[in-house]
Amino acid sequence: MTEHGNETRELAPVQELESLDELWFQVGGTLCNLSCNHCFISCHPGNDTFGFLSIETVRKYLRESEKLGVREYYFTGGEPFLNRDMMQILEETLSIGPATVLTNGTVFTPASIRRLRDISQASSYSLELRVSIDGYNPQTNDPIRGEGTFKQAIRGVRMLVQAGFLPIITIAQTWPEQDGPGIFDSFVETLKAAGYERPRIKILPTLHLGMEEERTRPYSRSERISAEMMENYDSSQLLCSRGRTVTDRGVAVCPLLIEAPDAHLGETLEEASGAFRLSHGACHTCYVYGAICSNVGGWGVD
Repeated sequence: MTEHGNETRELAPVQELESLDELWFQVGGTLCNLSCNHCFISCHPGNDTFGFLSIETVRKYLRESEKLGVREYYFTGGEPFLNRDMMQILEETLSIGPATVLTNGTVFTPASIRRLRDISQASSYSLELRVSIDGYNPQTNDPIRGEGTFKQAIRGVRMLVQAGFLPIITIAQTWPEQDGPGIFDSFVETLKAAGYERPRIKILPTLHLGMEEERTRPYSRSERISAEMMENYDSSQLLCSRGRTVTDRGVAVCPLLIEAPDAHLGETLEEASGAFRLSHGACHTCYVYGAICSNVGGWGVD
């Protein structure tokens, strides 16, 4: 780290873990069947920087989480449903709390949808599916997510809706701000045409990390949180105030920073319960937009 970088880090405010409400699992690692050109951790079929989490690893952290009062669980990647243990992971998680899976929606089959439906119906807790689609037609989606991915994702959404799920459609804002209202309306029309009458939509900001940094730009030096910015700020808008993320290398502060060495806080949830210095550009994005990782927050309707 440069001298300027050290100074920036030392001046950054510190955020305490106020309560461990959310536990995230990087269950798909950085392995994905897609190669989206805005992915902030550069997931693709050949990226095994972070590997799948086994059912044994997830089970260990679930046991610890129960003792610490975790309220809900999130599963992300990479693509979670490439993990062969994913269905069993969901079954065991839903025996103790609500779960959300972040998926690109392209790997579903009729059989896997039936299994998800059965798992959901057998639990007293809710199962949410968040499906990423970044364009309202192939012309706007496929240049970002890959040829043919729009058709595959819409097929996945249609199957989920037919099975009784109400997936949250997450969309990264890759368009100019002024185009937002018209694009949002186009997404609603597209989803209604696919049989999703009252779609739940969450629009997310892009993160200038990984492939998005190459596609557009890196974070600027001014995109950092200062101590003054935290005065009278609702820190619950920051995931690091109420969550931690399990990877195959231990526990990280959040799913956005798994590649940052200082974001890895320990091997157990208890070890990772310490404060974190908000010195990264991604912290600034989280500060500005609030709760971008969780099901609440962001733009859109629910």
